[in-house]
Amino acid sequence: MRNKYVVWSLVVTLLISSLYLAAGPFTIVSASGGTNLTLGKTVTASGQSQTYSPNNVKDSNQETYWESSNNAFPQWIQVDLGTETSIDQIVLKLPTGWEMRTQTLAVQGSTNGSTFTDIVGSADYVFNPSAGGNTVKIDFSATSTRYVRLNVTGNTGWPAAQISEFEIYGA
Repeated sequence: MRNKYVVWSLVVTLLISSLYLAAGPFTIVSASGGTNLTLGKTVTASGQSQTYSPNNVKDSNQETYWESSNNAFPQWIQVDLGTETSIDQIVLKLPTGWEMRTQTLAVQGSTNGSTFTDIVGSADYVFNPSAGGNTVKIDFSATSTRYVRLNVTGNTGWPAAQISEFEIYGA
């Protein structure tokens, strides 16, 4: 009888182990990451230069970009999430081949699209192609907002705001 118990225990352990192996590695999901909430949403900006449309920041192509009007800081770009949503991370990208630059910006939120408050106060963000692929991650405590705006006040690489991808992630 004891041998039967040992055999069944081994069979059950083998089955469970096989299921875990077949499912692949498991990762713990944190509040940040997940689905890019910008995709499919309405994007507007304070202005644009030439054909560098605000919609370029949601096309999943790091080589296309939005560029604001030149020599006219501050400039902004915003995403309407459609409804109040809990967010806790922004990922910004510039084209991979661009030289290093620093952009000064604040992340702002609004529930009505007209009154904005800082989610993350103004700070300098370094876009470096050789360290991070010209990508900047901005983490912050989860907050609920409908409109997410980047208010850009400086750029050491060009006299305008420039963003290739504006990804928003939430809890």
